[in-house]
Amino acid sequence: MAFNRRIKLLDVARDAGVSPATVSRAIAQPELVNSATLARVRLSAARLGYVPGGAARALASGRSMTVGAVVPTLDSAIFARALQAMQTELSRQGFQLLVASHDYNAAAEAEAIRILLGRGVDGLILVGAERPAAIWQLLQGAGVAIVLTWCGDDRASSIVVDNEKAGVLAARHLVELGHKRIGAVVGGLQFNDRQTARLTGIRSALRAAALDLPDWLVSEQPLTLAGGRTGCSSMLALEQPPTALIGGIDMLAIGCIEEVHSRGAHGPRGVVRRRHRQYRNVRPHISTTDERPSAGRPNRRGCSKLPSR
Repeated sequence: MAFNRRIKLLDVARDAGVSPATVSRAIAQPELVNSATLARVRLSAARLGYVPGGAARALASGRSMTVGAVVPTLDSAIFARALQAMQTELSRQGFQLLVASHDYNAAAEAEAIRILLGRGVDGLILVGAERPAAIWQLLQGAGVAIVLTWCGDDRASSIVVDNEKAGVLAARHLVELGHKRIGAVVGGLQFNDRQTARLTGIRSALRAAALDLPDWLVSEQPLTLAGGRTGCSSMLALEQPPTALIGGIDMLAIGCIEEVHSRGAHGPRGVVRRRHRQYRNVRPHISTTDERPSAGRPNRRGCSKLPSR
């Protein structure tokens, strides 16, 4: 199917009987155009189906009205919900969200950041603070607002979760249940400061209870159900398997339970405790730490730290 040529600013000017400069002002600085002329320009633009070019509008206003968000993966309900909240809040303020993912690859994240900055985004929302010095140098020289989520850094505004405390709470919960040999199935620790902090918290709580978490009781896996199953399987294959497992995220923990079920064994009992929530649709129930962000939710609150229109 063939479409007509793209309508240009000059076409709107001719149809409205005004100069191209007037149309440009009506788009970028409508407050400078009298109401009758502005109404005529908008009517012509709507009738012709004119869509202002992003580059031209950004040049005229100094703003692209876009914000970039770079997340580790789109295959995650956690990041999907955060992105939806970002889109809702940014749209309310007249911005559009541009999304990229990097699959926990530092080079891919760097490339996504460069592309978004090259497209003139007015701000960037990133996950975590761990990235190469060269990327930090690029961010600091970009001249746009930067907001970090989940883990923070003094070099940028941050909306953070206390990941280490989440690990402490999970391990302390199992210790209080009487477990002494505890394992952990976590995401890859390289380029993932969130998982690293949670593992640090787990080890801290176990040391406080005169227990240990040796490396052979830690399994690094993809942050998926399959990763949880694989990690659980490796733990159950040990000569002395752990009596309890901690998943770095809910998805890994649920994968562990699936693996236990597949072997005809019983998984952990669900216990609702302070700062825990229970997944009622998982059998047996799973308890999970639910730490609130230290400076607000890592989605809408993060968007509010970006420059206003």
